[in-house]
Amino acid sequence: MAGNRQAARLRDLLARGEFILAPGIYDGISARVADRMGFPALYMTGYGATASMLGLPDAGLATYSDMLGRAEMICSVIETPLIADADTGYGGLLNVQRTIRGYEAAGVAAIQIEDQEMPKKCGHTPGRRVVPAEEMAVKLRVAADARRHEETLIVARTDARTALGLDEALRRARLYEEAGADIIFVESPESEAELERIGREVSKPLLANMVEFGKTPRAEVDRLKKWGFDLAIYPVLGLTVAAEAMRQSFAHLKEAGTSVGDPAPQYDDIHGLMGFGEVWDFEKRWAT
Repeated sequence: MAGNRQAARLRDLLARGEFILAPGIYDGISARVADRMGFPALYMTGYGATASMLGLPDAGLATYSDMLGRAEMICSVIETPLIADADTGYGGLLNVQRTIRGYEAAGVAAIQIEDQEMPKKCGHTPGRRVVPAEEMAVKLRVAADARRHEETLIVARTDARTALGLDEALRRARLYEEAGADIIFVESPESEAELERIGREVSKPLLANMVEFGKTPRAEVDRLKKWGFDLAIYPVLGLTVAAEAMRQSFAHLKEAGTSVGDPAPQYDDIHGLMGFGEVWDFEKRWAT
């Protein structure tokens, strides 16, 4: 099973102490572009998936079926291990079991669930509320037990920092470690000092969210490694860059009445990126 092999590959990289740098992907094009770049992992962002599927904010509006379908599509066009956002697990304990098994079957290597109340909200927006820590710990035990392959990784995210403070977020991180999470994700710390403290107090592999326009200061890989982090995701980097490039191109088209002289760069091998070469080879082989 491809997802099983990719999960084993991701586990091996973490065990060997290799830092995992994972750009955010959200659709087939972003997946294909990133897959060609040689990253150790990719990250399916809930923000980007919701925006690209529905044109709506990441506010609990994408369903389990929406996100599973997006994960299945992405896994079908990449070879790189995928870390995928699964929100809160989409409900109670049975929902969590179904989510883990569905994502795992789709080929996801590492599945992220968070301790927000439903409907969840984007991690760097106001008004987030979290469930009791012990309730989330049970979810994580269910998630670990639901795996059909021991290689599949469970990422536990806590959103407690914003509403309840860093001490509570770290208490939850330790509880989630004990509950069976393989990777810990403390969302939206607000200073470099907080990042350093998280690195000191979390013992399992630790994920940093280097989100554009967020609450957390962005730091380069060398400093994240020094502070004790093992993974870094850049969930909306590709999305924001693509949106701005489109805005520039469309503005030029409206003003100039032509695409000639467009200031935005063009991807000059879009046919190759999308796999048209394979289509043409197939047609030549089976031409009558």
